[in-house]
Amino acid sequence: MSDKKQRVPARADPAPVKPQSNAGEIDAFIRQARTLVATGTGRLILALDATMSRQPTWDLAIKLQGEMFDAVGKAGTLSVQLAYFRGLGECRSSAFVADTNALKQLMTRIDCRAGHTQIGKVLAHALKETAAAKVNALVYIGDAMEEDIDDLAQKAGSLGLHGVPVFVFQEGHDPGAEKAFKEIARLSKGAWFRFDRRVAATLAGLLSAVAVYATGGLKALEARDRPGDRLLIEHLRGGGN
Repeated sequence: MSDKKQRVPARADPAPVKPQSNAGEIDAFIRQARTLVATGTGRLILALDATMSRQPTWDLAIKLQGEMFDAVGKAGTLSVQLAYFRGLGECRSSAFVADTNALKQLMTRIDCRAGHTQIGKVLAHALKETAAAKVNALVYIGDAMEEDIDDLAQKAGSLGLHGVPVFVFQEGHDPGAEKAFKEIARLSKGAWFRFDRRVAATLAGLLSAVAVYATGGLKALEARDRPGDRLLIEHLRGGGN
Protein backbone atom coordinates (compact mmCIF):
# COMPACT_ATOMS: atom_id res chain seq x y z
CA MET A 1 0.00 0.00 0.00
CA SER A 2 1.36 3.45 -0.94
CA ASP A 3 2.61 5.72 1.87
CA LYS A 4 4.02 8.91 0.35
CA LYS A 5 3.28 12.64 0.76
CA GLN A 6 2.87 15.32 -1.88
CA ARG A 7 0.31 18.03 -2.67
CA VAL A 8 -1.86 17.84 -5.74
CA PRO A 9 -3.49 20.86 -7.41
CA ALA A 10 -7.26 21.15 -7.11
CA ARG A 11 -9.28 20.04 -10.10
CA ALA A 12 -10.99 22.56 -12.30
CA ASP A 13 -14.70 22.39 -13.11
CA PRO A 14 -15.66 18.73 -13.55
CA ALA A 15 -15.75 17.43 -17.09
CA PRO A 16 -18.95 15.81 -18.33
CA VAL A 17 -17.08 12.61 -19.17
CA LYS A 18 -15.16 10.73 -16.49
CA PRO A 19 -11.40 11.27 -17.05
CA GLN A 20 -9.08 8.31 -17.17
CA SER A 21 -6.58 8.08 -14.37
CA ASN A 22 -2.87 7.58 -14.62
CA ALA A 23 -0.41 6.40 -12.01
CA GLY A 24 0.95 9.91 -11.41
CA GLU A 25 -2.45 11.41 -10.68
CA ILE A 26 -3.38 8.60 -8.29
CA ASP A 27 0.00 8.77 -6.55
CA ALA A 28 -0.46 12.51 -6.12
CA PHE A 29 -3.92 12.12 -4.62
CA ILE A 30 -2.81 9.42 -2.19
CA ARG A 31 0.12 11.53 -1.05
CA GLN A 32 -2.20 14.48 -0.48
CA ALA A 33 -4.80 12.36 1.33
CA ARG A 34 -2.19 11.17 3.78
CA THR A 35 -1.65 14.79 4.91
CA LEU A 36 -5.29 15.11 6.02
CA VAL A 37 -6.22 14.54 9.65
CA ALA A 38 -8.96 12.01 10.36
CA THR A 39 -11.23 13.06 13.23
CA GLY A 40 -13.97 10.42 13.20
CA THR A 41 -14.77 8.06 16.04
CA GLY A 42 -15.02 4.99 13.79
CA ARG A 43 -12.77 3.70 11.01
CA LEU A 44 -13.94 1.91 7.87
CA ILE A 45 -11.96 0.58 4.90
CA LEU A 46 -13.71 0.55 1.51
CA ALA A 47 -11.83 -1.80 -0.83
CA LEU A 48 -12.52 -2.08 -4.55
CA ASP A 49 -11.64 -4.63 -7.20
CA ALA A 50 -10.73 -2.37 -10.14
CA THR A 51 -9.75 -5.12 -12.58
CA MET A 52 -11.13 -5.09 -16.11
CA SER A 53 -14.02 -7.50 -15.49
CA ARG A 54 -15.75 -4.82 -13.42
CA GLN A 55 -15.75 -2.19 -16.18
CA PRO A 56 -19.40 -2.76 -17.28
CA THR A 57 -20.78 -1.79 -13.86
CA TRP A 58 -18.02 0.52 -12.68
CA ASP A 59 -20.11 3.69 -13.00
CA LEU A 60 -22.87 2.11 -10.89
CA ALA A 61 -20.31 1.15 -8.25
CA ILE A 62 -18.93 4.68 -8.16
CA LYS A 63 -22.44 6.09 -7.72
CA LEU A 64 -23.34 3.76 -4.84
CA GLN A 65 -20.01 4.19 -3.13
CA GLY A 66 -20.39 7.94 -3.46
CA GLU A 67 -23.79 7.73 -1.77
CA MET A 68 -22.21 5.87 1.12
CA PHE A 69 -19.61 8.58 1.47
CA ASP A 70 -22.38 11.21 1.46
CA ALA A 71 -24.09 9.41 4.33
CA VAL A 72 -20.81 9.17 6.22
CA GLY A 73 -20.05 12.84 5.66
CA LYS A 74 -23.41 13.88 7.11
CA ALA A 75 -22.85 11.77 10.19
CA GLY A 76 -19.43 13.32 10.72
CA THR A 77 -18.35 10.47 12.99
CA LEU A 78 -16.53 8.10 10.68
CA SER A 79 -13.14 8.12 9.03
CA VAL A 80 -12.86 6.20 5.76
CA GLN A 81 -9.92 4.75 3.88
CA LEU A 82 -10.20 3.90 0.18
CA ALA A 83 -8.21 0.90 -1.05
CA TYR A 84 -8.19 -0.73 -4.47
CA PHE A 85 -6.26 -3.13 -6.68
CA ARG A 86 -5.95 -3.51 -10.44
CA GLY A 87 -3.42 -4.28 -13.17
CA LEU A 88 -0.19 -6.15 -12.55
CA GLY A 89 0.17 -6.09 -8.77
CA GLU A 90 -1.06 -2.54 -8.22
CA CYS A 91 -2.67 -2.31 -4.75
CA ARG A 92 -3.03 1.09 -3.09
CA SER A 93 -4.75 2.89 -0.26
CA SER A 94 -5.41 6.41 0.96
CA ALA A 95 -5.17 7.59 4.54
CA PHE A 96 -8.17 7.45 6.84
CA VAL A 97 -9.94 10.74 6.27
CA ALA A 98 -13.10 12.37 7.55
CA ASP A 99 -13.37 14.50 4.40
CA THR A 100 -15.06 11.88 2.23
CA ASN A 101 -15.45 14.32 -0.67
CA ALA A 102 -11.73 13.83 -1.28
CA LEU A 103 -12.24 10.07 -1.55
CA LYS A 104 -15.18 10.52 -3.92
CA GLN A 105 -12.90 12.57 -6.18
CA LEU A 106 -10.33 9.78 -6.18
CA MET A 107 -12.92 7.14 -7.09
CA THR A 108 -13.93 9.08 -10.19
CA ARG A 109 -10.32 9.02 -11.37
CA ILE A 110 -9.75 5.29 -11.03
CA ASP A 111 -10.23 3.32 -14.24
CA CYS A 112 -10.32 -0.47 -14.48
CA ARG A 113 -7.23 -2.32 -15.72
CA ALA A 114 -6.67 -5.98 -16.55
CA GLY A 115 -5.12 -8.11 -13.85
CA HIS A 116 -5.74 -10.80 -11.24
CA THR A 117 -7.53 -10.32 -7.95
CA GLN A 118 -5.51 -9.32 -4.88
CA ILE A 119 -8.04 -9.91 -2.12
CA GLY A 120 -5.41 -11.44 0.13
CA LYS A 121 -3.47 -8.17 0.07
CA VAL A 122 -6.61 -6.26 1.03
CA LEU A 123 -7.31 -8.54 4.00
CA ALA A 124 -3.67 -8.42 5.12
CA HIS A 125 -3.74 -4.64 4.82
CA ALA A 126 -6.85 -4.47 7.03
CA LEU A 127 -5.11 -6.61 9.65
CA LYS A 128 -2.08 -4.32 9.60
CA GLU A 129 -4.25 -1.21 9.92
CA THR A 130 -6.31 -2.55 12.83
CA ALA A 131 -3.11 -3.59 14.62
CA ALA A 132 -2.07 0.06 14.52
CA ALA A 133 -5.50 1.52 15.41
CA LYS A 134 -8.90 -0.14 15.60
CA VAL A 135 -10.70 -0.67 12.26
CA ASN A 136 -14.44 -1.15 12.75
CA ALA A 137 -15.35 -2.68 9.39
CA LEU A 138 -14.07 -3.57 5.92
CA VAL A 139 -16.33 -3.23 2.88
CA TYR A 140 -15.17 -5.15 -0.19
CA ILE A 141 -16.78 -4.85 -3.64
CA GLY A 142 -15.74 -7.28 -6.37
CA ASP A 143 -16.85 -9.93 -8.84
CA ALA A 144 -14.12 -12.57 -8.97
CA MET A 145 -11.69 -14.59 -6.85
CA GLU A 146 -8.47 -15.98 -8.34
CA GLU A 147 -6.55 -16.79 -5.16
CA ASP A 148 -6.10 -19.63 -2.66
CA ILE A 149 -9.33 -19.79 -0.65
CA ASP A 150 -7.59 -21.29 2.39
CA ASP A 151 -5.25 -18.31 2.57
CA LEU A 152 -8.18 -15.90 2.33
CA ALA A 153 -10.08 -17.85 4.97
CA GLN A 154 -7.16 -17.66 7.38
CA LYS A 155 -6.92 -13.89 6.99
CA ALA A 156 -10.69 -13.48 7.26
CA GLY A 157 -10.70 -15.51 10.46
CA SER A 158 -7.97 -13.30 11.89
CA LEU A 159 -10.03 -10.22 11.06
CA GLY A 160 -12.99 -11.79 12.86
CA LEU A 161 -10.85 -12.39 15.95
CA HIS A 162 -9.78 -8.74 15.85
CA GLY A 163 -13.39 -7.55 15.58
CA VAL A 164 -13.17 -6.39 11.96
CA PRO A 165 -16.21 -7.75 10.07
CA VAL A 166 -15.94 -7.91 6.28
CA PHE A 167 -19.04 -6.86 4.34
CA VAL A 168 -18.72 -8.34 0.86
CA PHE A 169 -20.76 -6.99 -2.06
CA GLN A 170 -20.51 -9.37 -5.02
CA GLU A 171 -21.10 -8.31 -8.61
CA GLY A 172 -22.18 -11.09 -10.96
CA HIS A 173 -22.87 -14.73 -10.20
CA ASP A 174 -19.49 -16.46 -10.29
CA PRO A 175 -20.03 -19.54 -8.07
CA GLY A 176 -16.39 -19.83 -7.02
CA ALA A 177 -16.26 -16.20 -6.01
CA GLU A 178 -19.58 -16.50 -4.19
CA LYS A 179 -18.33 -19.46 -2.15
CA ALA A 180 -15.15 -17.60 -1.19
CA PHE A 181 -16.92 -14.32 -0.45
CA LYS A 182 -19.50 -15.97 1.78
CA GLU A 183 -16.74 -17.75 3.66
CA ILE A 184 -14.83 -14.50 4.14
CA ALA A 185 -17.98 -12.85 5.47
CA ARG A 186 -18.78 -15.79 7.78
CA LEU A 187 -15.30 -16.13 9.25
CA SER A 188 -14.94 -12.40 9.83
CA LYS A 189 -18.46 -12.17 11.35
CA GLY A 190 -19.55 -9.89 8.53
CA ALA A 191 -22.14 -10.37 5.78
CA TRP A 192 -22.41 -11.10 2.04
CA PHE A 193 -24.72 -9.29 -0.41
CA ARG A 194 -25.40 -9.36 -4.15
CA PHE A 195 -24.35 -6.19 -5.98
CA ASP A 196 -26.19 -5.35 -9.22
CA ARG A 197 -28.40 -2.77 -10.89
CA ARG A 198 -31.66 -4.41 -9.83
CA VAL A 199 -31.02 -3.75 -6.16
CA ALA A 200 -29.16 -0.44 -6.44
CA ALA A 201 -31.43 1.40 -3.99
CA THR A 202 -31.19 -1.41 -1.45
CA LEU A 203 -27.42 -1.52 -1.73
CA ALA A 204 -27.09 2.22 -1.21
CA GLY A 205 -29.03 1.80 2.03
CA LEU A 206 -26.85 -1.15 3.04
CA LEU A 207 -23.64 0.76 2.44
CA SER A 208 -25.00 3.58 4.58
CA ALA A 209 -25.93 1.03 7.26
CA VAL A 210 -22.39 -0.38 7.23
CA ALA A 211 -21.09 3.13 7.85
CA VAL A 212 -23.43 3.49 10.84
CA TYR A 213 -22.40 0.05 12.12
CA ALA A 214 -18.72 0.95 11.90
CA THR A 215 -19.37 3.96 14.11
CA GLY A 216 -21.81 2.64 16.70
CA GLY A 217 -22.34 -1.08 16.21
CA LEU A 218 -25.68 -2.88 16.39
CA LYS A 219 -27.09 -0.39 18.90
CA ALA A 220 -26.61 2.45 16.41
CA LEU A 221 -28.32 0.44 13.66
CA GLU A 222 -31.25 -0.41 15.92
CA ALA A 223 -31.61 3.22 16.96
CA ARG A 224 -31.66 4.55 13.39
CA ASP A 225 -33.94 1.70 12.23
CA ARG A 226 -34.01 2.30 8.47
CA PRO A 227 -34.77 -0.53 6.00
CA GLY A 228 -31.08 -0.96 5.17
CA ASP A 229 -30.25 -1.01 8.87
CA ARG A 230 -32.79 -3.76 9.54
CA LEU A 231 -31.51 -5.81 6.59
CA LEU A 232 -27.92 -5.53 7.79
CA ILE A 233 -28.94 -6.54 11.32
CA GLU A 234 -30.69 -9.60 9.87
CA HIS A 235 -27.54 -10.64 8.00
CA LEU A 236 -25.30 -10.02 10.98
CA ARG A 237 -27.49 -12.21 13.13
CA GLY A 238 -27.43 -15.02 10.58
CA GLY A 239 -30.86 -14.55 9.05
CA GLY A 240 -29.66 -13.34 5.64
CA ASN A 241 -28.25 -15.32 2.71
